[in-house]
Amino acid sequence: MLEHAFVISTTLVAIGEIGDKTQLLSFALAQRYRAPWLILAGVIAATVLNHGLSVYFGQWITQFVSVFWLTLILGISFIALGLWMLVPDEEEEINAKPQWGAFTAAFVLFFLAEIGDKTQIATVALAARFPDQFWGVLSGSTLGMVLANVPVIWLGATLANKQWQRYAHRLSAALFVIFGALTLWQLA
Repeated sequence: MLEHAFVISTTLVAIGEIGDKTQLLSFALAQRYRAPWLILAGVIAATVLNHGLSVYFGQWITQFVSVFWLTLILGISFIALGLWMLVPDEEEEINAKPQWGAFTAAFVLFFLAEIGDKTQIATVALAARFPDQFWGVLSGSTLGMVLANVPVIWLGATLANKQWQRYAHRLSAALFVIFGALTLWQLA
């Protein structure tokens, strides 16, 4: 079961992150600081903290809501997240003058950008789906975040194409809707 939670968490978060504002943030940080390893370390640290809290909350809620309702909410949430992904993110501006080091800037800005983000909500939903798999969901969602952001950090100029982001959003949206429908199908 651990492998199942890990693989699904990795896949959904990596897919959900494609074309997301945090990828734009990773790109901007890479352009500004030119310190990819420090930026990646900041992204990982922020993700572990943010998604750790999300997994804890998702598992906590399972104590109060039945499996039927959690499954229904999860399926609807994935479909809603898929539809939400069709709405493009606004680009966030970063001050012209670097005020922090690369690690600190990446950690703080990435943590804040993830609050209420699609992948944070997906992580809460995944934790509710796999209530006994804290480490599987956390490590999977963290790996998914890393897999989606490493190419942006190192190859940001290539991935900054607006046309690519539009296609990525649509593909991600379709996959979330499919996962939501499959989850709801379990109730039948």
